[in-house]
Amino acid sequence: MNVRLHIERLVLDGLPLAEAGAPHVRAAIETELARLIADGGVSADFAGDRAVPSLRGGDVRMMAGGGHADLGRQIAGALYGGIGK
Repeated sequence: MNVRLHIERLVLDGLPLAEAGAPHVRAAIETELARLIADGGVSADFAGDRAVPSLRGGDVRMMAGGGHADLGRQIAGALYGGIGK
């Protein structure tokens, strides 16, 4: 199965994220979201060739001492909650 996912824009309201950390968070989101989709698939609503104008993810809580990778994994999990099976 091939999955192609394009996220045009990701808005993270209320997170104190410095611009320099954005590429690291983005990479962690891409890696974790790809893993979640490969392991669990997507709901029938998102199967096939289609575009979704927006997707509301779940809540993300920044943990003390958590790094960019932790934040990216949490965001990916929240996004997957909206598209997963």
